[in-house]
Parts: sequence; C-alpha cells; structure tokens
Amino acid sequence: MSSSRLLSLAALLAVLVLPGCQRPTESNAPPAASPTTTTAEKPRPAGADGIYAVTLARQPSAAEMAVVGRAMFSDPGLSASGQMSCASCHSPQHAYGPPDDLAVQHGGPDGKQPGVRAVPSLRYLQTVTAFSEHHFDNDGDDSVDAGPTGGHTWDGRSDSTHAQAAVPLLSTYEMANASPAEVVARLRRAPYADQFRATFGQDIFDDDTKAFRWASMALEVFQETPEEFYPFDSKFDAVLRKQAKFTAQEARGQALFNDEKKGNCASCHISAFTSDGGFPLFSDFGLIAIGVPRNPAIPANADPAYFDLGLCGPLRTDLQDRPEFCGLFRTPSLRNVSTRHVFMHNGVFHSLDEVLRFYVQRDVRPERFYPRKPDGSVARYDDLPAKYHGNLNADAPFDREPGQRPVWSEADIRDVVAFLKTLDDGWRSH
Repeated sequence: MSSSRLLSLAALLAVLVLPGCQRPTESNAPPAASPTTTTAEKPRPAGADGIYAVTLARQPSAAEMAVVGRAMFSDPGLSASGQMSCASCHSPQHAYGPPDDLAVQHGGPDGKQPGVRAVPSLRYLQTVTAFSEHHFDNDGDDSVDAGPTGGHTWDGRSDSTHAQAAVPLLSTYEMANASPAEVVARLRRAPYADQFRATFGQDIFDDDTKAFRWASMALEVFQETPEEFYPFDSKFDAVLRKQAKFTAQEARGQALFNDEKKGNCASCHISAFTSDGGFPLFSDFGLIAIGVPRNPAIPANADPAYFDLGLCGPLRTDLQDRPEFCGLFRTPSLRNVSTRHVFMHNGVFHSLDEVLRFYVQRDVRPERFYPRKPDGSVARYDDLPAKYHGNLNADAPFDREPGQRPVWSEADIRDVVAFLKTLDDGWRSH
C-alpha cells in the first residue's frame, strides 16, 4: 500500500459517502527529496466492511468527525470504570504510546485488571493494510511469499482503525463495556453528546448499531490527523529533505541497521523510500516470530500453561488451528521508538540497548535472556512451546550458534541507538 500521497480516511469518506464534503489535501508525508507520485491508493468499495453501508441523514465533514473523535479519545467516561480513556494508554505526550514503564496497562470495571500485552503506538499506521496470510513484497514478484502481513493490533486481527477502536472499548481488561449499546449509552451522557448529534444527525442515538459504527469512524478519522499521527518531522525526515545531516555516530548506526549480513534490521523495518518516493515507516507490518523471553511481570504468565501465541491465539481466534502461525506478532514501526519505556509485544525489555543486544545475542549468548532448566541448560525461547520453535525467524542476525561472536559490538549497539533516536518526532535544529 502506498505510503506517499495516500488519501486519508477522511478523504475516503469524502469520496465514498460524503460527496458534499470538501476533499482534504492528499498527503501523508512532507515532500521527499526524491520524486513522488500524486496517484492516490484506490479506496475500498463502499460497504466493504459494513461501516460505509450505514448511511446518515446528514453528511458530516471529516473535520467535524475528527473533533468528535478527539473528544472521545480523551474521555474516561466511555469506560466502565470511568477512569480509562484511549489516551490513558495511548498518550499524546508519548507519541500515542504508553506513558509509563509498565509491561501491561490496567483497566476493567474497577480499573485494576491487568492486560496481557504491551501497548503499541498509534502513530504511522495510516497505510496498514488488512490482514493477509500471504504477502508478496518483492516488487510484484509473486514467486516470493513474505508470509502473513497487515492488520491492526499485535496479532493483526482488526482490518481497519475503526475495527480496532472497538477492541479496547469492549475488552474486559481495558474499557470493559459489555456491548456496543453500552458504549452508545455512555455517549448519550457525554459532555459532547450534542456535538455528536450535530455531527451525525439528531436521530443518531435512535439506533445503537448506527451510533456505534459512526463513533468508531470518528475515532478513525481523528487518528488520520497528519500533525498528530504522522507528522514526519524527525531528524531522519529532515535528513531526507536535505535540511540536516547525521552525525558520524548516527551515520555509522544507520549503516549497521541496514547491513543485511549483520543487523539486517531494514529487512522488516523498512528504511528506504517507497517505490513511489514516500517516506519510510520503518515497518513492513509483517508478522514474525523472534522468541522474546517470557515476561514474569505479566500476571497471566504466572500460569505455566498460558502462552500468548500471537496469530494463533488466544486473543485471536480465527487461526487457532494454524500451528505455522503460532508465535508470530506484527512488526511495529520504529518511529519514536526511543521515547518508549517498554519494548516487544510483552514489554519484557525496558531499554533500546536491551532490545538490540537480544537481536544480536539471542542465539550466541542465550543465557543472558532465558532462564535455566533444572538440569542447568538454558530454556531457550521459553515463551513459545517447543513444538512451535520451527516458526522462529532464522535470518541474520538469528543465524548464529552459541559461542559465536555477536554481529555487533557494544560500540555498534551505541551507534545504532544513536541512529534510532533520529526517528523521534518533534526534532528541531539548534
């Protein structure tokens, strides 16, 4: 899916169901230093997933919906506890990621129920495609199957942002609403209820299904706000526009990041311009198994029989009979990665240094990351049952054996961290 000159969801609405709206500017990235195309991605047909088929007596503008979506995003009154909003976990001050160093956040009816996965950032997701079991990413070469890709959430089970919005609203350990109707009941009591009616029609609350669907759409349109969710204003972006230069350390880190025989990071965290000149999002949004260590800080992991297997469950249920997918999780964007305090789907690491050491030392020094068995051997890949170990990625740097030298030194790791820090939004020259 093109990451340059892409119609935002707001623009799609104008094209598909809001013909009276003014179409916004087509852009999801600032002008690149290389040529770009003005051809927008072909939108999905109206009604493709049901939401566009729910018509309104009044056709709201994208700007109006974004205002409602912003109000909803910050409203703890939409949760059963009255304490949790979308912004509680996806903090605007933290690149729409978690505001703390907890492995998982707490919600539920009492605000005390722990989740089972770390909270991802909501930035730079505007081009995530619907989940597909087979993805061909070699410039259209159908002979190269890159495997499953796309979808929102760590296991790709939501095919759009508005579908993903329903997940925390209804999750028993997040906002804990019992049903869409309960969400709509809370919307009727919200301080912005009149604004919701003015946007979607005075009769919008007469139909719970319609109201919930357009509430989800309002959240999606808000999350298509460029300056909030894809500003492309990091130092890396300034370098692409030839407005800044990397330091010597940052340049070394970039080279190590891109080196296919060493870090090989860019094989999943795409760092090059897209084929049409768009700025890189630092993810192919594919799903991959890398065998991160089990995190004892997650209460669910106290049960030795419990395993979070990503694509094949337990949160995702449609692929539970596909053992080849067990242990696979979606590759996140690395933009703003250095602003985070927890990393990986289970929040097991708490610094970029730890993460990078794991990548280059997972197989050469496994004792650094995994516990010992009673016989003294290392329990490698302890958060993935042995029958699924064949799903683990074995490309560089995961192609080495215990005792071999890691592909990066500690100095190399410092250089790569310096490069990754250039991906943080809000950079200003001094």
